[in-house]
Amino acid sequence: MFEFSNLMLFIGAAVALNLTPGPDMLYCATRAVGQGRAAGIISGLAIGTGGLLHTVFAAMGLSALLMFSATAFTIVKYAGAAYLVYLGVRTVMSRGGASSPKRLAHASLSRIFFQGVVTSILNPKVALFFLSFLPQFVDPSRGSVALQVLILGVIITCTGTTVNVSVGLLFGQIGGWLDRRPTFWKFQRWVTGSVFVALGASLALPDRN
Repeated sequence: MFEFSNLMLFIGAAVALNLTPGPDMLYCATRAVGQGRAAGIISGLAIGTGGLLHTVFAAMGLSALLMFSATAFTIVKYAGAAYLVYLGVRTVMSRGGASSPKRLAHASLSRIFFQGVVTSILNPKVALFFLSFLPQFVDPSRGSVALQVLILGVIITCTGTTVNVSVGLLFGQIGGWLDRRPTFWKFQRWVTGSVFVALGASLALPDRN
């Protein structure tokens, strides 16, 4: 179904993006610092659950779009690449936002899981990212678009969940140490932004396969 080189490019991009410090990682770190390793792990699993739901929504929407117009699907792919570049530039230029984990009030693990899932599902930026990123690696000539999107979504969600759960474990142990080093968190926006810009630019290039 997937061309091998294209699939390897996607896996590499997914791993790079998930390893780059961002909102999901910060959220898990925040929970771990405030309530311990279990809360951080549950938060990572909750974000992963939300990611799977976004994958299903993206698969349904992109399949419907392709049935309507192959040209529209291509436009969405290039618009998505441009959006990734925009995200990167805005992230690098941003001076606001959270710069380190903050202490949160204690909550039950079930409530933490519920909050994490709802936060992910209701975040329009996550939905837009999935609709921008996944189509770059879909080839309608190689089978069902919905199935391709589902497989790619599961891959990026699983890698992201693994990273976020690891962050929960790590910050349950050393959260206090990193909390006293704000420079670590200020650096993350440059790394995140650079990855988005490079990825979006490379995806927009013709004949990348």
